[in-house]
Amino acid sequence: QVQLVDSGGGLVQAGGSLRLSCAASGRTFSSYTMGWFRQPPGKEREFVAGINRSGGVTSYADSVKGRFTISRDSAMVYLQMNRLKPENTAIYYCAASRFGGVGTVFKEYDCWGQGAQITVST
Repeated sequence: QVQLVDSGGGLVQAGGSLRLSCAASGRTFSSYTMGWFRQPPGKEREFVAGINRSGGVTSYADSVKGRFTISRDSAMVYLQMNRLKPENTAIYYCAASRFGGVGTVFKEYDCWGQGAQITVST
């Protein structure tokens, strides 16, 4: 399995930007589809963005399209978040899936980071 460590969370004003990073360890990282999920206060975990093994296919939740960008390299996954809104406040989790496609359901993902808190103020 791959081990994941999230970083880059923090407090930002509405309209600002942040970049989350996820460091992956394990020789099989390139065989995993990667995703970002978030859990707003009092709500269920939801899909934000995903990227396939090669990095050639991405998928986004409708609410973040055009503002968030997921990318990956040989050992990291990133989530660039622009024009942040207060409703984006949540704990953000990096996740890895052994399925070939870019899944949007959290049960499709096998490994999880510890989470990074993002707070967007008005």
